[in-house]
Order: sequence, then structure tokens, then C-alpha cells
Amino acid sequence: MKPLSIGAKIWLAIGTAALAFVVSGGFLIAFLYEKLYVDEQLGQFMEEGSAIVSFYEKEGLSAELYERVEWANERSRAQFLLTDDPMELASGAPFAADEDAQLITFEERQSLLDGETVVIRREHPRFQQELLGIALPLISENKLEGAIFISMPLAVVYEAFVDIQWALYSAVLFAAFFVVVSGKRMTKHIVEPLREMKASAKEMENGHFSKRVAIGKSQDELAELAHSFNELAKSLEQVGRERNAFLANVAHELRTPLSYMIGYAEGIQEGVIERKKGMAVIEKEAKRLDRLVNDLLDLAQLEGSDYRLDKEALPFAELAREAVAAFAWQAEQKHIKLELELDEDSIIDADWDRMQQVLTNLLANAIAYSPPFTTVTVRLISNNGWAELVVEDEGAGIPEADLSSVQKRFYRVKKGRSRQDGGTGLGLAIVQEIVAKHGGDFQLVSQEGKGTTAIVRVKEVDVGAFKEGEQT
Repeated sequence: MKPLSIGAKIWLAIGTAALAFVVSGGFLIAFLYEKLYVDEQLGQFMEEGSAIVSFYEKEGLSAELYERVEWANERSRAQFLLTDDPMELASGAPFAADEDAQLITFEERQSLLDGETVVIRREHPRFQQELLGIALPLISENKLEGAIFISMPLAVVYEAFVDIQWALYSAVLFAAFFVVVSGKRMTKHIVEPLREMKASAKEMENGHFSKRVAIGKSQDELAELAHSFNELAKSLEQVGRERNAFLANVAHELRTPLSYMIGYAEGIQEGVIERKKGMAVIEKEAKRLDRLVNDLLDLAQLEGSDYRLDKEALPFAELAREAVAAFAWQAEQKHIKLELELDEDSIIDADWDRMQQVLTNLLANAIAYSPPFTTVTVRLISNNGWAELVVEDEGAGIPEADLSSVQKRFYRVKKGRSRQDGGTGLGLAIVQEIVAKHGGDFQLVSQEGKGTTAIVRVKEVDVGAFKEGEQT
């Protein structure tokens, strides 16, 4: 069996609600009829009958009592009957004395004999019309002397209710119509955006993320859902663009060294390029290709949610000093001075190799983009429980327009410098991922023409606990 659509389910709910409304309205009308008219009429009978009984208790079965009953008959739509023979009531009075047409049952006659008031609501056995009435006993000295019977056809009682009944039925039908119309609008309000989302989801399934869902003026949950859906589509579209750009960049970065290697290999084979010179270029490009592949693998690992760092309590100053020492020769070749300002007490919970990789990438960039006879400063300070590592150079700096993008993969401020400087364009992206994995943050501050400052902030651990661990 095919499952019901949301629209069908909503209409089913609306139909059920409308039906329930009509049925409950019918029950309400019946209840009002019963309570407001039938019960009210019985109450009126009881009031008028009690007045006659009170008169009887004062005057007895006198001519004045019969006159009082006759007067009540004339002024009321109900029929009043006074009898001093309860058997007459048992035989069907006041309509007939037919033994087969008894209006009052034997049990009710017994109740009268016991001095109890009897309420009657049933079809008259002879005239086939529903009758409403009461019979009140006339008791004197604990003896039943007679009874007063007050009755009225229910059709007469119902007449006063007919106009109101139709008004109530009309109100119920109008309310049901209103429910259906409102339901139709509500269904359109709910189903149309969902259908749009379904169509957009199909487009997204096929790789098209440009379609958006129309958001109405309302600020309800559906509008929020449509907004969230559009934001999701926008994010996926951005991811798609970045993925395509990434693949294009990877293809370009791989193709370039491969082209060099193939070109020089062919040149060596054809004898147009000196073998030693050609092999040096091939080796250089092979190493560059190896760095690129390793960086791509590193980035893929770091971006994985299941990647785990091998953390331990580390003296950050020692780690920084070791990284700087590795670049001493490279800095000397460019006549760049390396300065260290390190807080020796700064201890962090980190992965030594990964944090070493962070420093290596930052120092490599600082030296690569610094002119000769300048200074690269590595500063480590403790600041409110955070270790701040600062790598500051005096290079050309980064234009403000490029500053927010330099941490993206393969982004370069000057596209032509990549081959000369040998970078893969992934260094800062790797730094960003490693620092994030350590629960820290990475920031670049730069001023064009004055240099760039890279700031890494990582949470420190308790120094006392670290020294205790060293001693044990």
C-alpha cells in the first residue's frame, strides 16, 4: 500500500476534525435541547404542580382546587388533569380509558401510591406522539387521595427550539466550512514549501545546488526550515565550488612538476640537455612533487574526524628552539637574523611532531618571504593560561584584500612566486588544522611593506604537575 503524502495526511486530519466538529456540534445541540428546553419545561411543570399541591394541602379536594386546575389549563399550553382516582391515571388518562393504552405503568402508579412524583417521557400508546409530563401525588394524612397530572406533547416543547436549532446547525456547518477553507490554506502553506524543498533536494542530489526555496513573509517554523534549507544549499554550493577549485589546483600543481620532469627527461634522451643539469632539475621537481603529495595526505588526515593526536606535556620553549635551530643555515644563507624570546616555563599538552610541523611551516614562510638583512623573531609568552607563539618577520607583508584568504588551500598572494619559493600552497591550511586539533587558534596580522606576524595560541597545562611527572 502506497504511504499517504503529507498533503493527504493533512486533509485526512482536517476531514476528521471537521467531522468531529459536526458530530460534537450535533451532540451539543441535542444537549442544549435536552437541558435548556426539556429540563426547563419539566422544572416549570414541577413549579406549577407544586403550587397546586400546596393549594390542595390548604383547601383539600375542593371546588376551588378544581377551578384552580381549570384556570391553569386555560393559561398554559400544558394540559392539567386533577383526579381523585389513581386508577384512572393507570388506564391512560387523560386521553382514553382503554386498558390496552396505558400511559402510566404499574411501577409508576406504585410510586404515586408511595407519595413520589413521577416523570413521564414516552410515546403515547394511542396517539403515537411523544409526551412529556409529570404526575404529583396528593397526600393527606399519609394517604393518597388523588394526583395532578401535567403533560405536553414534546412537539410543542420542541417548537420553541426549532429556530435556534437551525441557527445552531448553520453555525456548525459554517464552522466546518471555515475549518475546511482554513485547512486548505494551511495545507498550501505547509505542503508547497515542502514540495519545493523536495524538488530542490532532487536537484541537489544531481549535483545542482543553485535552486532556492521561496520564503514567505511569515516567521514560523516552516520559514525557518526554508531558510535553513537555503543556507544548506548555499553551503553545499560553496563546498562544490571549493572542491572544483581544489581539484583544479591539485591537477595544476601535480601537472607542473610532472611536465618539467617529462620535458627534462626527453631533453636528456635527445641529447639537447646536459645529463647532470637535467637530472638535478628532475630531482628538484620530484622532491617538490613528494612534498605536495605529503602535504595533501597530511591535510586529508587532519581534516578527518577520527584523526587522533599523540599528546603529551611538552616544554614549548624547547620545541620552538629546536625548530629555529633547523632553519639556522637557511637563514644564514639569506643573511636573515633569527631572534628568540622564549618563556621557559610554558608547558602545553600537544603532539610534538605536529607542533613542530606548525613551527616549520611558519618559519619557512617567514624566511622565504623576508628580504636579506632583516630579522625573524620567534616569541613565546604566557598569557592567562594560554601559550602564545609569535613568528614575526620584516618582509613585504600581505595586502589587506588577501589576508582573509591566505589560509585557504593553494592560495598565493603572488601567483608567480610559487616555483621560485618552492611552496605547495598548503602550509598555512595545515597550520590552521593542526592548531584547531589542539583546541587553539591561529591568526595572521600583516601590514603591507612592514611584515607579517603569525600568532598561535594553545592552552597551557599546570607547570607543577609537569615537573612532578619529570621527577618520577
